[in-house]
Amino acid sequence: MSENSSDRKTRITVLVALAANLVIAAAKAVGGIVAGSPALLSEAAHSVADSVNEIFLLAALRRSRKPADGKHPFGYGKERFFWALLAAVGIFVMGGCFSVLQGVEALRGGNHQESTSGYVAGLIVLFVALLAEGGSLARALVQVRGQEGGLGKDPALRTVVAEDGTAVLGVLLAMAGMVLHMVTKQIVWEASASIAIGVLLVYVAYRLGKDARDQLIGEAADPELSGRIGELLKAQPEIDEVAALLTMRLGMDSTLVAARIDLVPGLDSEHIELVSMRIRESIRNTWPEADQVFLDVTDAPTAAEAEAAGTP
Repeated sequence: MSENSSDRKTRITVLVALAANLVIAAAKAVGGIVAGSPALLSEAAHSVADSVNEIFLLAALRRSRKPADGKHPFGYGKERFFWALLAAVGIFVMGGCFSVLQGVEALRGGNHQESTSGYVAGLIVLFVALLAEGGSLARALVQVRGQEGGLGKDPALRTVVAEDGTAVLGVLLAMAGMVLHMVTKQIVWEASASIAIGVLLVYVAYRLGKDARDQLIGEAADPELSGRIGELLKAQPEIDEVAALLTMRLGMDSTLVAARIDLVPGLDSEHIELVSMRIRESIRNTWPEADQVFLDVTDAPTAAEAEAAGTP
């Protein structure tokens, strides 16, 4: 089970995010309890959810590199999408739902005034969290910029970017809620910030979960890749028609290509075999990610064969 350069960079990015979130979660939880701040406690839940999700992503990076075997002949590439789906569920339950409940409970509990020291402690924690989350997000975005295929290709990297971007927005919302609560003496501002953080997390979880679901049930490869493979097939002199071309992503760097092709008349069986081998190798050499290529070849009958079969 080998790890390529892109996976190593992604693993480091996830580890950086995990370390930042563990420290930040503890600080937010302590600050939230001391200050009695629902927004800060919501942010603590957010960081805990992110920490658990990053453990899921580390598992995805490792397990998706297992080699193919008899039980899984196409490999374990879709493990990446399965763990990304679990991460989305974690964001929804541990982050989104908890934050909304915190906000609702704060509204039902009525106004209460935190001490000045509680406000200050909470805002300091959030400011430090903002710096840490911003640094983690910056690293993830640098990797995205250098990755072929951009943000959409790697579900682990996409999840880290979504988590860190949401964390930055969540911290800003929590800070705004605490400041407004301090100024107006109205808990509604901090409660509203908590609910807003929850709604934001639910939305992010939905988007990440939808992407993972699409990949798990068999999403086609990039339309541009499919189009180029189709053009290569049509350019072959032995191919009369490409009747069908189907693709499916099997993992980060593995794509299944299945094509039904009609050949020109007059090719013998040996020539058909050589043509099929050449086309498969041409596709694999041009697009290494298209590593599973299957051709359903239909040899058009010769004139003599058509006459013998009674075909006009």
